[in-house]
Amino acid sequence: MFEMDIDSIRVSLVNYQRVLILKEKETERFLPIWIGPAEAESIAIRLQDVSVGRPMTHDLLVKIIEDSGAKVSAVLISDLSNDTFFAKIVLERDSEKIDIDSRPSDAIAIAVRARVPIYVADSVLDKAGVYIDESTGDAIVPSYESAEDELDVSEEELKSLSAFRDFVEELNLDNLGTESN
Repeated sequence: MFEMDIDSIRVSLVNYQRVLILKEKETERFLPIWIGPAEAESIAIRLQDVSVGRPMTHDLLVKIIEDSGAKVSAVLISDLSNDTFFAKIVLERDSEKIDIDSRPSDAIAIAVRARVPIYVADSVLDKAGVYIDESTGDAIVPSYESAEDELDVSEEELKSLSAFRDFVEELNLDNLGTESN
């Protein structure tokens, strides 16, 4: 498991889809996750400390969790299957740990409000993590020619990863790692 920071939220120039860019704390590896516009706005509002008149949905969820006697302790991007990322919101109540299934975008919107760490499973970063070529700014996506053996993924997942790789290569990643969200 790797701890991540939010690097930025970007818009794909090809299809105007929002992309949340997570950066591994210990290295220059990035994880792009495409998210919906409402979730992108929710995350950005909190990151930029924008004051809103009424609680947004993610603010409300954190309040309900806290008022029920639990607390959010972390979020985990736990899996990537068939182009879909999966996440868990980790709650603690008394000495009990509770994992709540979530979309990554909602989990991260809650994480920024609860000010808790964001983790990504090793297998997810192995499949979808990218490095950036410092001289060109292009994404360096790992080669998956022997990935079926190395990552224990099926041929179908390799085809999906190929589409993912194409998507990442189309992103404008200039100045990645140097922006303040």
